[in-house]
Amino acid sequence: MDTEQLTQKILDGDRRALARAITLVESGREDHRARAGELLSDLAKHKRQSLRIGLSGTPGVGKSTFIESFGMMLTGLGLRVAVLAVDPSSARSGGSILGDKTRMERLSRERNAFIRPSPSQSHLGGVARRSREAVALCEAAGFDVVLIETVGVGQSETVVAEMSDLFLLLLAPAGGDELQGVKRGIMEMADLILVNKADGPLKPVATRTCADYAGALRLLRKRPQDPEGFPKALMVSAVEEHGLEQAWEEMQALTAWRKENGHWDRRRADQSCYWFDQEVRQALLARLHTARAQAAMAELSGQVAEGLLTPAAAAQQMLQDHLKG
Repeated sequence: MDTEQLTQKILDGDRRALARAITLVESGREDHRARAGELLSDLAKHKRQSLRIGLSGTPGVGKSTFIESFGMMLTGLGLRVAVLAVDPSSARSGGSILGDKTRMERLSRERNAFIRPSPSQSHLGGVARRSREAVALCEAAGFDVVLIETVGVGQSETVVAEMSDLFLLLLAPAGGDELQGVKRGIMEMADLILVNKADGPLKPVATRTCADYAGALRLLRKRPQDPEGFPKALMVSAVEEHGLEQAWEEMQALTAWRKENGHWDRRRADQSCYWFDQEVRQALLARLHTARAQAAMAELSGQVAEGLLTPAAAAQQMLQDHLKG
């Protein structure tokens, strides 16, 4: 299938073509990267937009269960939903389980849903480098909502906010001293904090946890992209499917306000500039992975180990020799 055919099939909402295109953008082969760039440029001309929702949370908080319940609710409203689930890769083998699709059994059978697990590889925050391009493909395929699930929570996790319109932080009740355990940076990124598992005996604890986070959010500096009352902390139960409608209403209200006040377009423009900067950085780093550069690195490393060169002097020499021209 040539690029023109693939472009048209994606625009027509062909799921098989979408899956093939995501595989293409995830490839590191030079010819694949060139073709992926051409495909993305062609699709960008159609200027389709989805609501991009980034989702992060502590391990075991129930992200996959929440996404399945939330996704089923959205498809029940007649919306098309794409889920890009980033799976952690092994530091030893580089492999990933890619089990999110099996954990979302109901949603994976839904005709208006598309689930794509991707390996995190070694990328910052568990967000695959090409996840942003996969999001753009899902937008072009006509999905109304794109959910980007990340592998955990931490300072580096905030990179997901650079490809999302809304950023949700999912937390569990009775998680100990979580207010100190959760990084301030990710708290400042969150548009909504959702306290999950607010059911059964944990419901009173979830109520207290939600109140604690609501108080913590009031202490943060107000952001220009937020209307009065945002960001908010809400309680949800993914298992009992309580609170999902309210969370969706709050997301819609926040999105509508940002569009009306110009923050939506400004944020998207800022994100494009951010990813341009990242692409330049990645291209420069790629120059250090050639056989010639690796040999020079090995030689300079030996001189540093023997004390013949300082690390700073060796780095300067390496950059002058391999990052010019």
